[in-house]
Amino acid sequence: MIDEKCKQCLTKASHDVLAKKVAGKEVKLNSKCDCPKRAAFVTLKINGELRGCIGELEARTSLYESVSRNTEQAAFHDPRFHPLRKDELEELEIEISILSEPKLLEYSSPQDLLNKLRPNIDGVIITKDFNCATFLPQVWENIPDKKVFLSELCSKARLRADEWKRGSLKVETYQVELFNYSYLNPRANSD
Repeated sequence: MIDEKCKQCLTKASHDVLAKKVAGKEVKLNSKCDCPKRAAFVTLKINGELRGCIGELEARTSLYESVSRNTEQAAFHDPRFHPLRKDELEELEIEISILSEPKLLEYSSPQDLLNKLRPNIDGVIITKDFNCATFLPQVWENIPDKKVFLSELCSKARLRADEWKRGSLKVETYQVELFNYSYLNPRANSD
């Protein structure tokens, strides 16, 4: 569990990155956060719609550095969206997902895989050769059907949508500790 002090520190870091970048200022990391080393994703939304999402599956740096970097990347470098504009800040919602260590999900058949998936609990990573993709547990809210979820995830990994039925995927699952805040009210709320 991430303690409240760490959540508030990460929320402030994320907020500061956004404020400095839209003002055209350089972002300098200067953390006094005492947070564990964990992987993280930052998801940005405006009016409930995705506006950017960037993260990593392995903890390579401090959680503070990860959240700061992923906030900047989601806001200004997610290739699906134009860079965040100052006028978008007041409607911006920020979700910070702290990931558990991924665990291999062993399965014997496509049906066994479907049976072992836990919607709204597990994030899922699929890998085949050099293709890899993940959906955070929150994605289940938009894609509640397990078959559609896996097909969309395969497509995201640039595999055939039915690749999950072939039994050749490495599948891992993880959970997240999620907290969010609105840009105008930078106080973390845990879900």
